[in-house]
Amino acid sequence: FYIRRHFMAEPFTLYKLIILYMLDRVDFPLTNSQISSFLLDRGYTNYFTLQQAFSELEEANLVKPQTIRNTTQFQLTKSGREALGYFCDRIPNAIQEEADQYLQEHKIELRNEVSVTADYYRTTAKEYAVHCVIKEKESDLIDLTLTVPDKKQAEAMCKSWKNKCEMVYQFLMTQLS
Repeated sequence: FYIRRHFMAEPFTLYKLIILYMLDRVDFPLTNSQISSFLLDRGYTNYFTLQQAFSELEEANLVKPQTIRNTTQFQLTKSGREALGYFCDRIPNAIQEEADQYLQEHKIELRNEVSVTADYYRTTAKEYAVHCVIKEKESDLIDLTLTVPDKKQAEAMCKSWKNKCEMVYQFLMTQLS
C-alpha cells in the first residue's frame, strides 16, 4: 500500500520509475546529475519536477543518497528494487531501451565519475583530513586519509585526486609489492 500511494500520478510516476530503472541497471551508484542529464536532455521533464521525484523516492526509502563534496550519489534500496519489480511494466519499452543504450554508451565515464571520490573535513585538532577513495563495485581499492594543515591544501588535494589517483595506485602497488 505504501509503495502504491507514492506512484499514483502518471507522468510523475514515470520519472520516478525511470530513476529506479536506471539505478537497477548498473552495479554502481549514479549521481543526481548523471540521471538528470538523461531525463533532461531528452526533454522528459524539467529540473524542478525531477528534483521533487528524487526527494519523494528518498522519503519513501526507495533510493539511498550519499553526498560527497556537493555531489549526491544514489543507490537503489531493497524497497526500491521491489517497487520497480511491481511497476516496471509502466515504463514504455522505448524508454527502457533508450535508458539501456545511454547507460551502455556512457558506462565507463559514469562508473569513473562515482568510483573515484575525495572529500575533506575538519579534525578535532583543527587540521583537515582528506579522504580519498577508489571503488571497484562494492570494494575499496584504495581508502586513504591524509591530514593537512589548512583548508586550501585539502581542497587542492581533493581536486587533483581524480587526475592522479591511478598514478598513486600504481606507485603504491609497486612500492608495497
